[in-house]
Amino acid sequence: MSTAVVTIAHGRHEHLARQRASLALGDRLPGLTVVVAMDDDPPVPDLPGVETRVLHLPADPRGLPLARARNTGVAEAVRLGAEALVLLDVDLLAGPGLVAAYADVVAREPAGLWSGPVTYLPPAPAGGYDLGALERLDDPHPARPAPAPGELEHDASPDLFWSLSFATSATTWERIGGFCEDYVGYGGEDTDFARLAVARGVPLGWVGSARGFHQHHPTQDPPRQHLDDVLRNGALFRRRWGWWPMTGWLEAFEAEGLVVRAGDGWARA
Repeated sequence: MSTAVVTIAHGRHEHLARQRASLALGDRLPGLTVVVAMDDDPPVPDLPGVETRVLHLPADPRGLPLARARNTGVAEAVRLGAEALVLLDVDLLAGPGLVAAYADVVAREPAGLWSGPVTYLPPAPAGGYDLGALERLDDPHPARPAPAPGELEHDASPDLFWSLSFATSATTWERIGGFCEDYVGYGGEDTDFARLAVARGVPLGWVGSARGFHQHHPTQDPPRQHLDDVLRNGALFRRRWGWWPMTGWLEAFEAEGLVVRAGDGWARA
């Protein structure tokens, strides 16, 4: 089964370079990598023996077109013959078994949508992370399932799906229909994607051997820099599914006086 790794990126050029270096150290190389650069032209290091395509998307005036970028990258991978699709955010370092684990589970159970445990790393030390020793840092995020290496978890909650590391078959991607491109900017599009999967009869699961490691970068909690995106995308999700996602962030914004409740939703204060 031909496997492609699709990465969407904007800035964070060093993170992209490290991700590609981590893929090069994997137990199994993908047959293809596709990098979709949003309003950017990053250097994309070669992976010896792996075909690489770099695509470019302009920015949307409202924010980065994350959903459209993922769809664009997958469309290119499928056009080039990929059967197993692995999607990674630019911050994600691949553990040595990630590509092989995803490719194997997609080959065995191609009807599923699969995620892998992710460890959030501390800031990189001088000289960067030791990519050959990532497994020593393994400490998966406690808010998500984390089956042991070699184990699978079936019938997973769609509310726990995340887009920073997941895989599925090209056939199942087509069944789901890809990400809804009405979402622009940060938040909501991955929760929507998981709901689409459930609505179309696609089971979700977790792959213990598909270990990933999230590179540290500065952030805000709650993500104030994405306030308008969260409100806009949350309202879109509410229209599509009948309830508001990201309520933890919205309540934190409310506590800071940034938003107020407005009818059955939220608005800027």
